[in-house]
Amino acid sequence: MNYELLGITVLWTFLYGYLIVASIDFGAGFFNYYTTLTGRGQIVKKVINRYLSPVWEVTNVFLIFFYVGLVGFFPSLAFYYGTALLVPGSIAIVLIALRGSYYAFHHYGHKESSWYQLLYGATGLLIPASLSVVLTISEGGYMTVNGDSVSLNYSELFTSFYAWAVVLLAIVSVLYISACFLTFYSHKAKDKGAFDLLRGYALFWSAPTILASFLVFLAMSRHNPDHFNRMMDVSWLFALSFLFFLGAVYFIWKKKNLGLSFILVMLQFATAFFGYGASHLPYVLYPYVTIYDSFTNETMAIALVLAFIAGLLLLVPSLYLLLRLFLFDNEYVEGKR
Repeated sequence: MNYELLGITVLWTFLYGYLIVASIDFGAGFFNYYTTLTGRGQIVKKVINRYLSPVWEVTNVFLIFFYVGLVGFFPSLAFYYGTALLVPGSIAIVLIALRGSYYAFHHYGHKESSWYQLLYGATGLLIPASLSVVLTISEGGYMTVNGDSVSLNYSELFTSFYAWAVVLLAIVSVLYISACFLTFYSHKAKDKGAFDLLRGYALFWSAPTILASFLVFLAMSRHNPDHFNRMMDVSWLFALSFLFFLGAVYFIWKKKNLGLSFILVMLQFATAFFGYGASHLPYVLYPYVTIYDSFTNETMAIALVLAFIAGLLLLVPSLYLLLRLFLFDNEYVEGKR
C-alpha cells in the first residue's frame, strides 16, 4: 500500500475541512464588524451569533489535526518549517489566541465592546493571510538552507507577486465562502433583512474570488513553472471548479436552491484545492522535501493513518450531530430556542 499518498490525502482532507469551517467563522467576524460600522449590525447579528454559538469551539480541531499529522508523517518538515515559520507561525498563533479571547468575553461576558468586535473582524482577515504563508513557502524560492541552518528570506517573500496573490485569494475566499453560507443560513432562518444584505455580500465577493484565482495562476506560472505545468495536467479539475462557481452564483442570484448553492461552493473549492494538492506532489516543500524521501517508518505510518481516519470518523459524525441539533434545527435557526 502507498502509505505516503494515503497519509498526505488524509492530511489534505483535514486541511480542506478547516478551509470551509474556518472561512465561515472568519468571514462572519468581518461581516459582524463591518455591518456594525455601517450601522447595519442589528440586521445580521442574530444570524451570525446563532451560527457561532455552537460552532466556534470546534473550528480549530481540523487545523490541529493537520499540523500534528504533518510533522508525524513527515518528521523532516519540522527542521525546515520549524525555523522558517517561527515568526509568521507565532503571529498566526497569537491571532488565534486573540480571537479565542473575543469568544470568551463576548459569549460569557455581559457587555459588548467595539474593541472586541474590531479584534474579531481584524483577526478574521489576518489569520488566513498569515496561514497562507505556509502554502506560499511550499512553492520554494523563499528559503535559504546552509547545512543545519534554515532561514526565511523575508525581503523575497514580502516583494513576491505570488505571495501577495495567495494572500489576496485567502482573504477574498474567506469572505466569499462565509457570505454564501450565511446567505443560505439567513434564508433558512427566515430573516429577510439579513438574507438580502448577506446575499449582496455573496454576489459582491464572488467576482474578486475568481479574479484572485486567476492572479494566482498567473503568478504561479512565473514563480514555479514546473508546478504550473503539472497544474495544467489536471486542468479539468479547475475547469470543473469554475463550473461549480457559476452554478453557485446563479442560484444565489435567483434566490433559489440556496442549500445546493453552498454545496456547489464547497465543491468549487474542493476541486480546486485537491487539484492544487495533486499537482504539488510529490513535493511537500519544493524542492527540499517530497512525500517519499521524508516519510516516517511504516509502523508509525500505519498507526498515524489509522488514528487520523478514526479521528475523521469521529469528527464528521460529531459535526453532523452539531448541525442537526443546532444549526439546521428549524426552531434554533429561527431563534425560537
